[in-house]
Amino acid sequence: MAMNHSSANNDHSAMHGMHGGGSSCVISMLWNWHVINACFISSSWRITSRGMFVGSCVGVILLVMTLEFLRRVGSEFDRYLAGKRLSLPTRLQRANVNPKSTTSSCESPTEASVLQPQSQMRPTLLQHTARSLLHMMQFGVAYIIMLLAMYYNGYIIISILIGSFLGFFVFSWRSGEEK
Repeated sequence: MAMNHSSANNDHSAMHGMHGGGSSCVISMLWNWHVINACFISSSWRITSRGMFVGSCVGVILLVMTLEFLRRVGSEFDRYLAGKRLSLPTRLQRANVNPKSTTSSCESPTEASVLQPQSQMRPTLLQHTARSLLHMMQFGVAYIIMLLAMYYNGYIIISILIGSFLGFFVFSWRSGEEK
């Protein structure tokens, strides 16, 4: 079955009346509330029933919640790496301070060692690869969400907002012991 895809040169409002048994995609670059025959991302994601549209809206909500989940996983992984770094024996760089010297502005050698910056532990190649993969997944999901928003379908945008609310509510909740 051949599908008629719109292009930038077509009048999108005229696509409603096209013959062909309703097999054409309704794509609008203006704010719209199209449900039946709306297409998103590709022609294979064409809405043919209200139930399919509701399923798509639920899928968009879950996709945005997945983005918030990935953000939480990235945050927890970074916190895990920071905790791992702090659990290592402290390697303070002691300053060469003569306790009898009057040129030092420090009260004691102990204070001088606290003021020295600790050497930062770099993540291993495997840890950095994992962090990079998490970032790539976040970027990819966010890009798909942005593409969906660019269809200017009110229901899809509302689904994105609901998914953002629910995802943040569920995945950014921290108990008192986690802080």
